[in-house]
Amino acid sequence: MDVRVALFDVFGTVVDWRTGIADAVRTWSAVHAPTRSDLDPGDVADRWRARYQPSMQPIRNGSRGFTTLDVLHRESLVDLLTELEIDADDEAVDALNAAWHALPPWPDSVAGLTAIRELMPVAPLSNGNVSLLLDMARNAGLPWDTILGAQVVRAYKPTPESYLRTAELLDLEPERCLMVAAHNDDLAAAQACGLRTAFVRRPLEHGPGGADPGPTGDWDVVVRDLVELGAVLARTGAQTRRS
Repeated sequence: MDVRVALFDVFGTVVDWRTGIADAVRTWSAVHAPTRSDLDPGDVADRWRARYQPSMQPIRNGSRGFTTLDVLHRESLVDLLTELEIDADDEAVDALNAAWHALPPWPDSVAGLTAIRELMPVAPLSNGNVSLLLDMARNAGLPWDTILGAQVVRAYKPTPESYLRTAELLDLEPERCLMVAAHNDDLAAAQACGLRTAFVRRPLEHGPGGADPGPTGDWDVVVRDLVELGAVLARTGAQTRRS
C-alpha cells in the first residue's frame, strides 16, 4: 500500500477503556460511595460508555455546537450517577471523569506503534479532545508524532468531515492515509471517504465474554494486534512520509 500516515482510533483499539474505567470506578466508589457494595465496576463502565455515541449525535446533526469529549463524558457521568442514586460533589465527579485521561494501553500497543512509526508518522484520529489524548499518551507511553482528532477538525467520527479534514491537514489524499481501528463502523466510514483500512482484533474490548464482532468489511488489512500490523506494513513495502 502506498500509504504515508497511519491514523488510529484510540478507545478500544489502542487503549483498554473498559479495564481502565472499571478500575477507576472501583477505587473511586470505595471513597465516594462506600455503602454501595452492590456496584459492579464493569457494569458501571459499560453503562457510561453506552452514553458515548448518543452524546455526540446532537453535534453530528448540527443541533448542538461543538463540545469536547471531556464535557460530554462528564455530562454522561452526572446522568449515570443520578440513575445509580449516588450523590457526588463536583470535585468527586471531576476526579472520576479524569480516568479517561489515564487509560492503560493494550499489551501490544506501544511496541506496535513504535514499529509502525519507523515506517511512517502515527497519530490518533480519535473523538477524544487534545488534552485527553495528550495526557493518555504520556501516561501510557504512546509515541504519537502529533495529536489529531475531533477537536482539531471540529467534527466527530463517523462524519465524513472527521476523516477528510484530517487528510487535508496532513496535505495528503485520503488514499494515502491508513485508518486503523477495532470497529467496523469506523472503518466503513473511513473507507467511504477513500482512506485505506486496517482492522485490529480486540476480542476483550468489552470484557471476558463480551461481544467480539470480528471484521465484517472488505478491509485492506486484518491483524490480531498492532505488532502484527507493523510487520505487515513492513512486509508489503508501505511507503514512508520521507519517500
